[in-house]
Parts: sequence; C-alpha cells; structure tokens
Amino acid sequence: MKVSAKLNNLRIAPRKSRLVADLIKNLDVADAARQLDAVVKRSNPHVKKLLESAVSNAENNFGLDKDNLYVFDAIVEAGPSYKRWMPRAYGRASMILKRTSKITIVLEERIEGKGRKTKEQMEKERKQRAEARKKEEKEKTEEKDKKEKEEKKKPAFDKEIKGEEIKKEGKKNWTSKIFRRKSM
Repeated sequence: MKVSAKLNNLRIAPRKSRLVADLIKNLDVADAARQLDAVVKRSNPHVKKLLESAVSNAENNFGLDKDNLYVFDAIVEAGPSYKRWMPRAYGRASMILKRTSKITIVLEERIEGKGRKTKEQMEKERKQRAEARKKEEKEKTEEKDKKEKEEKKKPAFDKEIKGEEIKKEGKKNWTSKIFRRKSM
C-alpha cells in the first residue's frame, strides 16, 4: 500500500531540493531519517519533517508498521515563482525569479501486509487517544479553575485599595492628571 505526504510552496529552488530528495529514494524510513541528519542542506529539515508526516500518516490512517516501510519515491516539482525586479544599466530592469518547490514523498511496504493493524485495533487505539485527550483537557480546566479561584481572592483586596486611590485622585483637579509622572 502506498502512502504519501505533500509539501507545497517551499521557498527553496527545486533544483536544490532535488539533491536532498534523491538521497532518500529506496531507503528504509529509519535509514532515510539518518541520511537526512548527516547531510547539510537548507531543505533537510523540511524534507525530514515531511518524511515523519508520511510515516505518521501510514501508522495512524492505514495501520502500517513503521519498520516495514521504505521511501518508494521522492518527487520534487517546481511551484509558483515569485517575480522580482532588479535595476540594471541604462535605466533598464531585469526580472529575478524566486523559485518554490512542491515535494511529495511516497512510502510503500517492503513486505505486503507485514505488521499491519486491523480496523478493530486502529479503532481501539483511536478511542484510547481520545480518552487520554479528554483527561488532559479535564485536568487543564481544573487547573484553570483553581487559578481563577485564587485570583478572585487576591484582586478583591486590591480592588478596595485601588478604589480608595481613585477616590483620592478624584479630589485633585484635572491638571494633576496631565502632569502626573511615574515614580522610578
């Protein structure tokens, strides 16, 4: 089964991105990640993130085993080019093309069906993740409520003090507000 992930409008020229993409073709996913760590190119982090995205697509959406996957193809195409102008001699101008890339990584299984999860297993894992997410959200809301209760207790005293200050300021005339300075 083939699984893919796309990256559009990467602001690196396709010719430069192809150098990195060609390095990982026909490699296992773990080897491809190691290869991307070793090479120093500007498009490396983007291609690595795209590879990780394709692997997570395969695991979560199709139940494939990470250890059984390899990079079937890494395609780099030209995206839209930004057009800029540069002044030249004799009042002329020449166009500069700022090129962009579209990268697609396609993963496939080495051995068809090895380590693949059934639909029931995938549903079970999704339910567990949903329950874990709900627990985390519940804990966060409880923490927020505790903080709000603590804040409500403190500002009540502060409001009384601020209210007295406002009343005191009200006795002064409008020029004192204009020429008021903060103390350092």
